[in-house]
Amino acid sequence: MAASSTVTRAGKARTNLAFKLFGSAAILSVAVVFVFNYVFPLYLHYNEAAYNEAAPNHWSLRGWLLMHMTAGTVTLLTGPLQFWTGFRRRYARLHRWMGRLFLGGVAVGSVSAYRMAIGTALGWGFGFALLVMATAWFTSAAMAFYAIVRGRVQIHKEWMARTYVVTSAFVTIRVLNDYYPGERLPASDRAVTYAWASWALPLLFTELVLQLRRMRSSVSSA
Repeated sequence: MAASSTVTRAGKARTNLAFKLFGSAAILSVAVVFVFNYVFPLYLHYNEAAYNEAAPNHWSLRGWLLMHMTAGTVTLLTGPLQFWTGFRRRYARLHRWMGRLFLGGVAVGSVSAYRMAIGTALGWGFGFALLVMATAWFTSAAMAFYAIVRGRVQIHKEWMARTYVVTSAFVTIRVLNDYYPGERLPASDRAVTYAWASWALPLLFTELVLQLRRMRSSVSSA
């Protein structure tokens, strides 16, 4: 009976590992495709036409945009490895340095996002949505940093998950803009809707998952 239980636990552990590896690889693949298709072209084509085609007024804010893109790319590509338990245990020192790089990227990206939100040419509604998104991004990262400083590892992991969800809003908003059939909405309304939906809805789903896991854990330990 004990041997059977051990085999079952080992099988579950392998399944969980495979699921986590697949999930991390999928998230990283999406991030790489996004960076290759939407970020690198703005590095390669540094001119007014290319920047303003991406979004109105981007060329006049190109310094802030480059800062935002670079910081966002760092967080987008380093984030998935932060959630792999095996990587954290095997390369603890590298994990800590990558964590610092991730949180530093959020800080720099948030500052540039504030400036771009204030200077956007898409209206105050879109600008306000970006301000709130940047605040959620920075606040989540600050909470993750505060939790790990206080030694609250599980809370740190949860806030890092929330931070990466908001980080991924860069990808989500582009997918919505390119593939969601929102032609019925005026352009300004569509931009505002996507700016909110790209992070608020995924963050709500993430919060539900985190709280359900916490409740299941509490029941199991009772």
